[in-house]
Amino acid sequence: MKKRLGIGFIGSGFITKFHIRSFLAVRDADILGVWSPNRSHANEAAALARDIGVGDAQGYESLEALVNAPGIEALWMCGPNFARVENIERLSAAIAKNPGKIRAIACEKPLGRNVHEAKLMVKFAEEHKLLHGYLEDQLFEPAVVKGREIIWRRGAALTGRPYLARAAEEHSGPHMPWFWQGDQQGGGVLNDMMCHSVEVARYLLTEPGKPRTSITPVKVSATIASLKWSRPEYVEVLKRTMGKEVDYSRRPSEDFARATIYYKDEAGNPLISEVTTSWSYVGAGLRLSTELLGPEYSMSINTLDTGLKLFFSRNVKGSSGEDLVEKQNAEQGLMPVVPNEAAEYGYEGENRYFAQCFLKGEQPEINFYDGLAVSELLMAAYKSAEEEKTIELISGAFDDFIPAVARGVWNPRG
Repeated sequence: MKKRLGIGFIGSGFITKFHIRSFLAVRDADILGVWSPNRSHANEAAALARDIGVGDAQGYESLEALVNAPGIEALWMCGPNFARVENIERLSAAIAKNPGKIRAIACEKPLGRNVHEAKLMVKFAEEHKLLHGYLEDQLFEPAVVKGREIIWRRGAALTGRPYLARAAEEHSGPHMPWFWQGDQQGGGVLNDMMCHSVEVARYLLTEPGKPRTSITPVKVSATIASLKWSRPEYVEVLKRTMGKEVDYSRRPSEDFARATIYYKDEAGNPLISEVTTSWSYVGAGLRLSTELLGPEYSMSINTLDTGLKLFFSRNVKGSSGEDLVEKQNAEQGLMPVVPNEAAEYGYEGENRYFAQCFLKGEQPEINFYDGLAVSELLMAAYKSAEEEKTIELISGAFDDFIPAVARGVWNPRG
């Protein structure tokens, strides 16, 4: 086993910087490089890694240069969704010229904009014999990890397995214009955030020590809507803040989505996950909430129920920011503070886990196959919402499906 893992980042934006900060809690890895189409942004992210002491990172002028850089043997894919396929095509050519140097890859959610792209990611990893990890941070939230362990060890062992999981992620909208554009992102809030909730609920319903395939999805019922951002006044807000290309009067994406996913376990018992996501939530900031229920027990988590709260009167006036909580919506009043978001949301735990798996040469339990399974469930949810009916889950049924939102033909007034 090697002592340290050299990591290169593909992408230099908000999520890359979140990951970089989380490596303060990872003892056996170094961030050695960052590539982005914008060299100055790559240099900025690399400088952050150096400044906080998580690696002697450099910004690279090309993806190929990052792959061939000394010491880099694992890649973290954190670029935008629309660049994913182009990036793996370039990666595939670069890795083929220097086989064996890159041993592992981890990819941010979602694995692809649709099932077809997710399958290309799986094929890429298999062809190059790479260890692969699906970066789903919320599976590593300390509260989720601890709650699941206790529920299954005490409640389920004595009274029976859990049968209902609920998960929700809500905030007021993403940071960058491409997230709001269905064709570039792959959809709206369902594709962007329900991927989290679907996998958290599936994880909670799966017995520890057993594979995710021990529970089988049977059918999906879903709804999508544009509740806020297609209203005329907010169409103009988006144009001002995100640019004229984000025009929700012509090409809206959903800002609310909910789905009910029906599973069965190995004994044929019914299980249900209820998942909700929103870009139209206005509160203190990002809210992640989770519940798990069984015959004689339950657990609940809400990331805004923090131990630290501050109050600022109306006389405390300053510039806006996100120094209290991600997607912060106010600067005054009684406000929750998440002291270490990288830990609370699971980034520290996931990066420790993947770094250790890759160092040991072990395939992570949370991998591209899980990312593909999530993509299949998301596409089933879009199809259910479009057809306004429950969709039976049949293998291969969504391989060529592209949601109406991603095709730019969705009409929220329907």
